[in-house]
Amino acid sequence: MCGIVGIVGKSAVAPAIYDALTMLQHRGQDAAGIATLKGYKISLHKGSGLLRDVFEGSPMTALNGLVGIGHVRYPTAGTDVSSEAQPFYVNSPFGIALGHNGNLINTEELTQELFDSDRRHLNTNSDSEVLLNVLAHELQKQNPKRLGAEHIFAALDGVYSRCSGAFSAIALVCGHGLIGFRDAHGIRPMVLGYRETSKGTEYALASESVALDVLGFTLMRDLKPGESVFVSLDGELHTHVSPQARELSPCIFEFVYFARPDSLLDDISVYKARLRMGQALARKILRERPDHDIDVVIPVPDTSRTAALPLAYDLDVKYREGFIKNRYIGRTFIMPGQKVRKKSVRHKLNAIDLEFRKKNVLIVDDSIVRGTTSKKIIQMAREAGARKVYFASASPPVRYPNIYGIDMPAPAELIASGRNIREIEKELGADWLIYQDLPDLIDACREGNEKIRKFDTSCFSGEYITGVQDGYLEKIRVLRSDEAKQRRLTENSVQLAS
Repeated sequence: MCGIVGIVGKSAVAPAIYDALTMLQHRGQDAAGIATLKGYKISLHKGSGLLRDVFEGSPMTALNGLVGIGHVRYPTAGTDVSSEAQPFYVNSPFGIALGHNGNLINTEELTQELFDSDRRHLNTNSDSEVLLNVLAHELQKQNPKRLGAEHIFAALDGVYSRCSGAFSAIALVCGHGLIGFRDAHGIRPMVLGYRETSKGTEYALASESVALDVLGFTLMRDLKPGESVFVSLDGELHTHVSPQARELSPCIFEFVYFARPDSLLDDISVYKARLRMGQALARKILRERPDHDIDVVIPVPDTSRTAALPLAYDLDVKYREGFIKNRYIGRTFIMPGQKVRKKSVRHKLNAIDLEFRKKNVLIVDDSIVRGTTSKKIIQMAREAGARKVYFASASPPVRYPNIYGIDMPAPAELIASGRNIREIEKELGADWLIYQDLPDLIDACREGNEKIRKFDTSCFSGEYITGVQDGYLEKIRVLRSDEAKQRRLTENSVQLAS
């Protein structure tokens, strides 16, 4: 999962892109980059780390231009090294820089095609570089004297016909403008906004509406599945929906965990969806144990707070902040390596003993993936003096890998894989474990936009919107295991040292 933003402005856009990326930092803490376009020159600065670290000093002064894109990266399988920070750039045709959120599931086939047929060379293992080169080749095939909107959209139709998976992407094309496009199923989000200035209308594309809010842009709408947008250098907006477009099926995990609560995605308020998740959990608890003995509801900060509040209210029990979060520690879900995750739980959260002592506590989290964090939190609650520790997840059991840009681990590392609820409960050390039911989660999200008939729920249901080729999930298993990631990190360290 990554965060992307692009702006066609009437004044220098780099500062605005930086501000927008600060609002998307939650989507990726591994690397960051900004590319700007001035005339026929693309200026690019990127690197590993948080946005503020990558742009420490004065690299912004070199990022001139009225058009630009930005990216914050969250590492998925095969993208663990600094050389794969985005945006990526190719100089032919025109000069193109691209930032991508999502994951292609036919990367191997495309890589072979690019080498054998398109005569294009790749420098990394990133599917984002593959997407960029497919786009570049399709643009080159148009071969017009002057690249117009019709040529760009014809090229993007070629991209849709070749690329399978999830991709929201934004690209700069030298001498022409900004392109944005969303995958055929609308799995990954992208919003379009505008801002009126004394010099004319400015346009922006971003992963979440909150990035537009901070800049004072008005949200126009979400891009449709298979829709592409072209904004020319003179600020003219063109849109096109590919014949490859399918039914909108947004990723439901965006609403559970990744998106900020103050964002609107596909006309759904993330905040209200999470409120409804808490209400649904309360109904389930009251059905299963109407005479429950819960004394207090305590959220795991920050993403579960919104669900925990209505849950406590509907159960008619106290809501308390029992864990204090160290805001200078990253999100443990997206940290590489089991040892790092285990260590950072203790550094990230500290329990307030008086909220736990001699109480039956219901701890609420947005999800349980590996179980590492949940197990440590339950242990912390017991050490703080809790009489009983109950644990509720605002989402169903995560039993399957996500192949659309969220780095769910190998199935063997998912605590719910191959276990029933009582077995997971025992493994976590909880006195009672409550999971959200999938139909209730879908209803909680869909209530915000009843035009959406289905979501991508693959990590819960094992049903993949795009379909999956034989053997692909096994390849994912090998790539995503902590052992494989550690091996790649070691190999990269050796290469850097030499």
